[in-house]
Amino acid sequence: MTTEAATVKPKTSGARTATKKATTLAKSATVKTAVPNTLEITRLQTEIMYVPVIGTAPLLVHRFSEKAKLQMLNAMQGIKKVKENKDPKAEYEAAFYRFVDGRFGFPAIGFKDCAVSAARFYNGVTMVLLRQVLFVNGELGVDGQQLIEIEGDAAIMREDVVRVGMGGTDLRYRPQFTNWQATLKVRYIKSQLSKESVLSLLDAGGMGVGVGEWRPEKGGDMGTFTIDENRELVIVEN
Repeated sequence: MTTEAATVKPKTSGARTATKKATTLAKSATVKTAVPNTLEITRLQTEIMYVPVIGTAPLLVHRFSEKAKLQMLNAMQGIKKVKENKDPKAEYEAAFYRFVDGRFGFPAIGFKDCAVSAARFYNGVTMVLLRQVLFVNGELGVDGQQLIEIEGDAAIMREDVVRVGMGGTDLRYRPQFTNWQATLKVRYIKSQLSKESVLSLLDAGGMGVGVGEWRPEKGGDMGTFTIDENRELVIVEN
């Protein structure tokens, strides 16, 4: 019987293996870093405008009071409501939006919503886009909301008959600023909106949407405003 000799392949030395791995890693690294089309994203450029506005109709304010919130919470928990005598003065005072130092304000988000809602007056402008590129900033109020200071004549207490529940009626006591003005701190993305566009939206919103109670958007005629041409408009690069 003829016995065939077994062929034994020599083992690759450790040095050659290490060299081969290093070469492979180098090629891999070269492929990963040599990106032909690099995506470069620049930071969004914004601009801040301080826009003076003046009321063209009285502003009716109605902050949701702590007492009303407690009544809602009690109702949700099944706690029986204790009937109390109406206190017009206390209800009126609770309806104000206040800063810590006592100044009166109105939610900045109300003015933003007003400008955003004005999109309906222009073709090709969507409220979704405006909510993302247009902002109205204020100072923090007592309850943590950003507020815009309301200036002008002292507020008066207004009494109105309102409908509640299923055909019921009640009296409401709320502050009314008859002659008022404010300065809006408006921030916007320059690549999406021009200065003129922002002013157009604010002016249109002030006329056809309004802010506060009984505004045009809700079927009323209060809370309208326009840009005050007698005061300076200030632009700040951001």
